Amino acid sequence: MDNSTVVGKIKRVKYNNRTKMRIIIVMSAIFIGGIILAGLMMDPIAYAPDYSVKNLSPSIEHLFGTDYLGRDMFARTIRGLTTSILIGLMASFVSSIIALVLGIVSATFGGKVDQFVIWMVDLCMAIPHLILLIMISIFFGGGIKGVVVGVVVTHWPNLTRVVRAEVMQVRSAHYVQVAQKFGKSRWSIAKDHILPHVFPQYVVGLILLFPHAILHESAITFLGYGLPLDMPAVGVILAEAMKHLATSKWWLAFFPGLALLLVVILFDVIGDYLKKLIDPLHAQE
Repeated sequence: MDNSTVVGKIKRVKYNNRTKMRIIIVMSAIFIGGIILAGLMMDPIAYAPDYSVKNLSPSIEHLFGTDYLGRDMFARTIRGLTTSILIGLMASFVSSIIALVLGIVSATFGGKVDQFVIWMVDLCMAIPHLILLIMISIFFGGGIKGVVVGVVVTHWPNLTRVVRAEVMQVRSAHYVQVAQKFGKSRWSIAKDHILPHVFPQYVVGLILLFPHAILHESAITFLGYGLPLDMPAVGVILAEAMKHLATSKWWLAFFPGLALLLVVILFDVIGDYLKKLIDPLHAQE
């Protein structure tokens, strides 16, 4: 076997690995999109109370069983996941925009601006995350508004540090220094040279924010500081299930919790594989 044949096989293996990552990303995105679409299109009657089928264990007719009000847990879980995912996506997107702007401004302007941004990052990270999230949610009256504001305010610091580090690296590049010599303004350099370089890392960071936002929304709702009890959400479902676990109704918490974990893992897989596909350091893996 000559060297060209060996090299060809190695290239095919590498190509297949990257193709597998792309396939997994697409399939994960389709699965999550299917949950969102199914939840948005679902008729509320599907998860409405039906006292004739109370407390049924999982079966073909009711895949996740029913609860103490006769509500179908499969339909409730899908609708609850949709609510949690949409809130997490919205809050993460706004929080990531804040991180992108602060990270670029901090590294581009430097000096006191950089010190102020770092001080804000340290201030937010010094307070226990969940406690800060609960305090902000309570301050804004709970509900969707309180949860969204809480997630937005508490999830930008880590991404800000990542963006700032990326900008600090590219700021010393030759083409940026040449642009400065030609009299380009800092805003122009940030928009034309720094932002395109940072944007791929921003996208990965945004995707990796989603699972954190979804988990934290569910956590504070489970603790009673988030979404109202009459709203279908995974945190509400799990909080109600805790009252009935002692009566051996395990399916009320098991399936919704497992579904939430699966969605979080899928978001994490998408972000991790996308990072490997974009990052030049992993291009040949």
